[in-house]
Amino acid sequence: MTFRNNLGELVDIPSIASTDVKNAFGTMLDRVAGSGPVAITRHDAPRAVLVSFEEFQSLARARMTTLDSLDAEFDGLLDRMQTQKARKGMAAAFDASPAALGRAAVKAAAARPAANGGQPAVRAARRSR
Repeated sequence: MTFRNNLGELVDIPSIASTDVKNAFGTMLDRVAGSGPVAITRHDAPRAVLVSFEEFQSLARARMTTLDSLDAEFDGLLDRMQTQKARKGMAAAFDASPAALGRAAVKAAAARPAANGGQPAVRAARRSR
């Protein structure tokens, strides 16, 4: 089993049986703090990985960075949707009749090229009938 550590290095993770970890847990803690992660196996199948607190913090920071960037992206999208033009468009959509919504959908589909040779989606749909 291999693992990319907090320095970005690809390292092999040694495996140890869960009974050995149970019998020498203090030694395992010292080993992980000094040498890196250890895979804990049960019946020769990996069940868990013991990592140092420093490695755990690195993994947690990487996850938080991802969540923070997604949060910022969402906020940006939301801000762009809060314009006066967007509000008017949503008001018009909610006030429109079903027939008007259908006409708008057909018009939008006709303007967008399809994956079928670049023909507008409405023409392709009419041909496939």
